[in-house]
Amino acid sequence: MQPLSDRTAGFTDSVIRRMTRISNQYGAVNLSQGFPDFDPPKAILDRLAEVAHEDYHQYSITWGAQNFREALAAKQTRYMGRTIDPNSEIVVTCGSTEAMMTAMMTVTNPGDKVVIFSPFYENYGADTILTGAEPIYVPLTPPEFTFDPEVLENAFRQHPKALILCNPSNPCGKVFTRDELELIAGLAKKYDVYVITDEVYEHIVYAPHTHTYFAALPDMWERTISCSSLSKTYSVTGWRLGYVIAPAPIIERAKKVHDFLTVGAAAPLQEAIIPGLRFGQDYYDDLLAKYTHKRDLFCKGLDALGLVHNVPQGAYYVMMDISEFGYDSDLKFCEELAAKVGVGAVPGSSFFREPVNHLIRFHFAKKDETLNDALNRLETLRGKIPARAAR
Repeated sequence: MQPLSDRTAGFTDSVIRRMTRISNQYGAVNLSQGFPDFDPPKAILDRLAEVAHEDYHQYSITWGAQNFREALAAKQTRYMGRTIDPNSEIVVTCGSTEAMMTAMMTVTNPGDKVVIFSPFYENYGADTILTGAEPIYVPLTPPEFTFDPEVLENAFRQHPKALILCNPSNPCGKVFTRDELELIAGLAKKYDVYVITDEVYEHIVYAPHTHTYFAALPDMWERTISCSSLSKTYSVTGWRLGYVIAPAPIIERAKKVHDFLTVGAAAPLQEAIIPGLRFGQDYYDDLLAKYTHKRDLFCKGLDALGLVHNVPQGAYYVMMDISEFGYDSDLKFCEELAAKVGVGAVPGSSFFREPVNHLIRFHFAKKDETLNDALNRLETLRGKIPARAAR
């Protein structure tokens, strides 16, 4: 038999999804894979029930149903600060995962270089491999996850085709400041580089931090491919509704890439989510208040247990330092955390290009009772996994 593809030979399964399976195996509270355990908004669920008995069960237009794109364009016009054309500047995808792959395949050729901040969401590395691109990693330094401007410019000096910007960041919750974004924008313009953004947590940014859409910066619309999804904003991670927003010439190419990747996103779900896209500002204020409360509940709980962690500026993840436990392998620690303590987490090494093995990621998109259950279990952590020399 001939060998399978070289480009996928080094692939492992998703560590995030693996930790969900391990959590399920041991009956652990799953704070690894970032999905809520509470319902989406009632207006969306009510519309979903209606759609089941209406005529939305066949293919929609491959790049998105007309009314969905119009509702999405109206919402993003409001928040991005520029008029988005629903017909020429949007393509609807099967989640932001496909949106990112569509953007990468639209922009890059095999052998092109792509700048990625580390830590990074695990799919970005896979995306570069699948498209035949070469990643250039620029470290974000804990605990504030800042970057060195000179190191970043050194990456740009290697003539990359694109930079991937996750803002707010998964896994570390960093929100890039306006000054940082303008510095990146200046380099993108200077070196003629596209910027592919992942902004799925755009509405989960904690005060006093604010979200700046990269495409809204001066002179950046023409070179920005904005990717996002509705999963986190409306608590519908299983619906797989994402999108790419970009200038018309880029979207024209992206439509073709998307068509041959997945044909189209689920037609009934595009229709059912429209009430959410028409929510007023009060919904987004309530969403932020909900997650601010959950962040504070979980972080204060970790503080009470004397567990060292960062405080996220956005998104719904916390990185906890496990140095005191003396593990050489954060994966082994997470496996034992699930098995012995009953709490699921993701090893930080799956997000870092650098040899970082002392951080793990929790998420707090859970009901209060779920978070309290996890904290109660973590209270037994030092008794069940005592600190010791490296192992």
